Amino acid sequence: MATKLSTYPFKALGRPSQKLLRQTCYTTATTRAQWLLQKPRHQPTSRAYSAETAPPPPPPLLAKLKGDLKAAMKAKDATRLAVLRSVLSATLNASKTDSPIKTDLQLVALLHKTARTINEAIDGFRKGERQDLVEKEQAQLAVLEEYIAGSGIKTIEEPELRRMAEYALTVLSGSPTVGAIMKALLAPGGPLYEKQFDGSKLGKVVKDIVKDLP
Repeated sequence: MATKLSTYPFKALGRPSQKLLRQTCYTTATTRAQWLLQKPRHQPTSRAYSAETAPPPPPPLLAKLKGDLKAAMKAKDATRLAVLRSVLSATLNASKTDSPIKTDLQLVALLHKTARTINEAIDGFRKGERQDLVEKEQAQLAVLEEYIAGSGIKTIEEPELRRMAEYALTVLSGSPTVGAIMKALLAPGGPLYEKQFDGSKLGKVVKDIVKDLP
């Protein structure tokens, strides 16, 4: 037979009044709202966060190219617009690789590379007797050369490259190789370290020097 539980203590206490229930709910809600509105003591400011993650400024020449792109669009300068779009597209592609363009020196090297590509195209169009395309490429080449000349970065030409390579030859011991001379020129502290030059010209100069050694 089941035992009947006593409800005496609960009956003695009785049910709380509706007024008391409303006061209790109001007090609980107010306390919770005040707690939610409290400002954390160590909340980082947005200014500090943005300062830590702000990207470095672009190279001055790159900023100029972007500004000139807008000007070329307004002026409807098709030749300059084509050159700037090509260069800026190349810099964007480089930013997705392990060798992004971060300095004017790197950007000028890209301009030289683009100029060599255009010169090769001009030679091809001349052989194909496409004078119209030759003139188009020459106009774009002139725009590139304008930016290279105005960059303020000196390009070391072949005669000076030869003098530097010959000097490197005198300070190397043993039988210098092409690789040893190139390393001496391009290593940190070397005469060509972080300098602008045509790599194909340097390679030709160094090979000629090594070939003429006794």
